[in-house]
Amino acid sequence: MTKTKDSQQTKLLLESILEGIQDVKGHELKVLDLTKIPHAVASHFVVCHGNSNTQVSAIAKGVEKHTAVALNEKPWSKEGVGNAEWALLDYGDIVVHIFYKEARAFYALEELWADAEVTHFEDVE
Repeated sequence: MTKTKDSQQTKLLLESILEGIQDVKGHELKVLDLTKIPHAVASHFVVCHGNSNTQVSAIAKGVEKHTAVALNEKPWSKEGVGNAEWALLDYGDIVVHIFYKEARAFYALEELWADAEVTHFEDVE
């Protein structure tokens, strides 16, 4: 599969990622649509956080499991899963950022991409 997926594949992958995050109750889930931003590294960023390192790790594993089972997709690369301060799962068109709560506030990723169209999701309780 190429780095750039068609819009239907991207939509299915995004839905699977969101379900994987919500299954493990990721907090303040947001999707940043970068499609209208020139030279963006991906079409979408998915951002959420966990309240503990254990939860950050569980969210990352949940996303990986959900996308593997539903779509036979694996991340192209992954970073930070071991220390669970900021886990990154790169699926090509979609990059998933899973932060420890304090790290998310510190890095303020959403502010760096303020031109992106943002979709907010309610926390699953």
